[in-house]
Amino acid sequence: MVATAQSAELILAQNAQVETPALVVSEEILHANIARMAAFARSTGVGLRPHIKTHKTPKITRLQLAAGAIGITCAKVGEAEVMVHEAGVQDVLIAYPTVGASKYERLVALMDHARIIQAVDSLAAAKLISRTMTKFDAHMDVAIEVNTGQNRSGVPYGKDTIELAREIVRLPNLHLVGIMTHEGQANSAPPDEIEGIAMTAGRNMIDTAGAIRAEGIDLPMVSVGSSPAAFYTPRVEGVTEMRPGTYIFNDNSALRYGQFGVSDMAARFVATVVSRPAGDRAVLDTGSKSLAMDPSKAHAGHGYIVGHPKAVIVKLSEEHGVVELPSGEAGFDVGDRVEVIPNHICPTVNLMDELFIVRDGHIVDTWPIAARGKVR
Repeated sequence: MVATAQSAELILAQNAQVETPALVVSEEILHANIARMAAFARSTGVGLRPHIKTHKTPKITRLQLAAGAIGITCAKVGEAEVMVHEAGVQDVLIAYPTVGASKYERLVALMDHARIIQAVDSLAAAKLISRTMTKFDAHMDVAIEVNTGQNRSGVPYGKDTIELAREIVRLPNLHLVGIMTHEGQANSAPPDEIEGIAMTAGRNMIDTAGAIRAEGIDLPMVSVGSSPAAFYTPRVEGVTEMRPGTYIFNDNSALRYGQFGVSDMAARFVATVVSRPAGDRAVLDTGSKSLAMDPSKAHAGHGYIVGHPKAVIVKLSEEHGVVELPSGEAGFDVGDRVEVIPNHICPTVNLMDELFIVRDGHIVDTWPIAARGKVR
């Protein structure tokens, strides 16, 4: 870690110039995280299609592509537009059940610049896409979203997915290229159960893909995606691509999986102590408008304060982060700065305008989060 920082776990020197609250990113850890996942994907022979919802930053997308990513994953059309036009991405999977004629028309325009694969989980949505593609004399690649246990969106694996595949291949101007799942049920599982959950999801995907191919339907893509399961599901033979997102930065929730430590946390929220109203209480200048409020099973409170494992952010109001302190805890005088590892980095990034890039303890660059707020 950075030698100039106050603690071996910190990435920013106390004398570094940055106004708080600020989301800072260690250049060193960022590159290490990119290289680690790229190397794993190569070792398994699986294509890496990272989800950019975590960072929403074209410069980071370019780094991922340079490291060997076969394309990217987006949640929303707006994210895809930013990454195609600002990062030069040529292959995009929209892993969300997009619905709406105007959004499909935006995808038609985007297809002039990149390959687009749209996820679908219903015949109704597939028909709507087919209608728009036919209207514009365009052809769209689609992938069926499969529910392997998260119970969010997605068609149940097995016969329901097979039946939807039969229906989609009959629709004009659509090309079924694969099936995809988000085995997100691994996120909340005990760490010792994640591998089993991941492998089961992967096998159910492979069995479903095999049954679809037995119908005479070509199905080149079997895509899986979950950061906690990222080092497990892709090992199932027949999986062709993986879509982790959080790995680029990691967060407090990732600490509990046993795969990462504080030294793998590339993104930190730097906050200043603005009030010390009591010996057991301090107030930071980061609240719910800058730090996402998701809970975490890794540590109590609204984030992990690096170097202060017993200090707990017990409450967030809009601009205040209230910290409960153990007796005698140093480092929380008015004006002191702390680094907070967010519980959930993805929505935290979406609250900010830019990332401050840190090298050797000091800010060396600022990268705009260009896809921030692109929720349509």
